[in-house]
Amino acid sequence: MSDLTLVEKVIVWAIPVLFAITVHEVAHGWVASRLGDQTAKSMGRLTLNPLKHIDPIGTVVLPLVLLYIGGFIFGWAKPVPVNWQNLRHPRRDMALVAAAGPCANLVMLVLWALLAKLLVVVIQKPVWIMELILIMSSVGITINIILMVLNLFPLLPLDGGRIMTSLLPPRLAVIYSRLERFGLLLLVLLIASGVLGNILGPVVSSMEGFVYKLIQ
Repeated sequence: MSDLTLVEKVIVWAIPVLFAITVHEVAHGWVASRLGDQTAKSMGRLTLNPLKHIDPIGTVVLPLVLLYIGGFIFGWAKPVPVNWQNLRHPRRDMALVAAAGPCANLVMLVLWALLAKLLVVVIQKPVWIMELILIMSSVGITINIILMVLNLFPLLPLDGGRIMTSLLPPRLAVIYSRLERFGLLLLVLLIASGVLGNILGPVVSSMEGFVYKLIQ
């Protein structure tokens, strides 16, 4: 992707990233609404309009800066509000709501992989727009794998941390939940130090390798 212009890089990254974070957040809200909490729905967050989910810094500025300097693409969207007190079975349902986001990324991963496979079969001669879409599909595969794996990491406020809290015995869950105030700082430190990359990198690479073997 090094031979792409900056504008082309923005194009091939923007669509997969916006879809990845938007559908991820909508999935949280949709499952919560099915389980009794209508908070996200009442606030107009059950929409695929990315403008409703964009955080100016986390979704736009930071990823663009990292893309420009060639660093690890990292960012966030506005979390979909969930009131656990409205859920019918709070402990169980919070785990289901949390798991909905990574599951949405898995579905999008499959769809991007299917599109890539179709393009690999169809492309016989170099066609600029189709090659650009193929690159976009590869970005969609990668970004959804990263979001799925990252969000399943058992650190609050990530989805994996929510799932972990729901699975722990109540007393341990209370103690574990107190760590959430430090969660974002810990996450940034783990990413900046390369520790998180060393932990999750092999998982992401293995999944990418498996998907690309299926596409070829």
